[in-house]
Amino acid sequence: MPLIENVEITGVAAEGKAVCRVDEKVIFVPFAAPGDVVDLQITRKKRSYSEARIAAMRQPSPLRVEPFCPHFGVCGGCKWQHLPYEYQLQFKQQQVEDNLVRIGKISLPDILPIKGSARQRAYRNKLEYTFSNRSWLTTEQMNDDTVYTDRNALGFHIPGMFDKVLDIKYCGLQDDISNRIRLDVRAYALEKGLEFFDLRAQCGLMRNLIVRTTTTGEVMLIVVFYENRTDAITDLLQHIADTFPEITSLLYIINHKANDTITDQEVICFKGRDYILEEMEGLRFKIGPKSFYQTNSEQAYELYKVVRSFAQLTGNELVYDLYTGTGTIANFVSRQARQVVGIEYVPEAIEDAKSNAAYNGITNTLFYAGDMKDLLTADFIERHGKPDVIITDPPRAGMHEDVVKAIQYAAPKRIVYVSCNPATQARDLSLLDAMYRVVAVQPVDMFPHTHHVENVVCLEKRNE
Repeated sequence: MPLIENVEITGVAAEGKAVCRVDEKVIFVPFAAPGDVVDLQITRKKRSYSEARIAAMRQPSPLRVEPFCPHFGVCGGCKWQHLPYEYQLQFKQQQVEDNLVRIGKISLPDILPIKGSARQRAYRNKLEYTFSNRSWLTTEQMNDDTVYTDRNALGFHIPGMFDKVLDIKYCGLQDDISNRIRLDVRAYALEKGLEFFDLRAQCGLMRNLIVRTTTTGEVMLIVVFYENRTDAITDLLQHIADTFPEITSLLYIINHKANDTITDQEVICFKGRDYILEEMEGLRFKIGPKSFYQTNSEQAYELYKVVRSFAQLTGNELVYDLYTGTGTIANFVSRQARQVVGIEYVPEAIEDAKSNAAYNGITNTLFYAGDMKDLLTADFIERHGKPDVIITDPPRAGMHEDVVKAIQYAAPKRIVYVSCNPATQARDLSLLDAMYRVVAVQPVDMFPHTHHVENVVCLEKRNE
């Protein structure tokens, strides 16, 4: 592939990449910053664009800041660490506006300034690490003369390489307890000769490590093994319990499957409780090993406050909370509503939602499990009553067209639409536009140093 010299990077593009133009051809470049002057090595050519990597830095952009992670540029996460946080927020704000205008093609109010995350490091409450006996070698390692006989790694998958794992020395995304546990378990496994998982051959003892934390100081560790070797497992878990008394929930799983998902696996409690507790505005939420909870706990509180503000509840409203997950939003707004009805596809999440409602003494929530497009029908709406407010927080793909039609049939006075993908949100807003007008838009940054952005939109029913 050709080398192109002295190219200036001019902007930021989708998926955390930067962009430039050469001979009217768009080129996308990862880990570049607007204002960089670089030599580019083309890695992929398409009819309408190309992709490239930085082969040499001629002149770094004045925007650049020093990344805080030693693995920046290799692990695939945190692609914007080299950009100032203020600039990241500017682009996310622009990303929301561009999607709503370009795809939605609807009338919009002024978009409110994005709510940045007060914490830009150690903001995640969950990280999952993978054991592998085939570590990823960096370009520098491959170019030196060292023969690497120890390829054991405990870290993150390299994007696009299912069997390659980067051995992580430090990750700044979670409280340092995560680093200390990971490094200790890795050292113990090597000392005791516990085999790291071979992803191709599907063999070895040590498979995954999942660390969950809460703002209340509780810690959950889930160790996933491939083989059921009782003595080795017990010895390791006792070592962890003795070394890290701050772990309040020490769990393990034996996973013989070909994939890493644990949703269908038995979880065994070795020590402590089988859940940790998160707190938000006096409410306490039980988080189990399989529970979904917003990954940035502190910023989730800011997000939910926006949702509650947009809903404008007075205490008399019937609220539907679509895609309720573990019922966090439903339970959070329940004190300001007459009743909240939550719907979610995952049955285990609904059990968590019911459990959290009971744990907090909340009696005005109802939760139902089922596919949204099948459950939210005219019959369901007639049985439970037409809602005054609908809160919807769908997955990245947005809402199914049947769900949009059901919302239109329910005809609430107000809709609060939370989205992790402004592009599909814009599509859905366009479908609702004949019946509803957008009255407020609030972007919220949940994931500093990434291109991801949450957006909350308030819609009100048009006058008939």
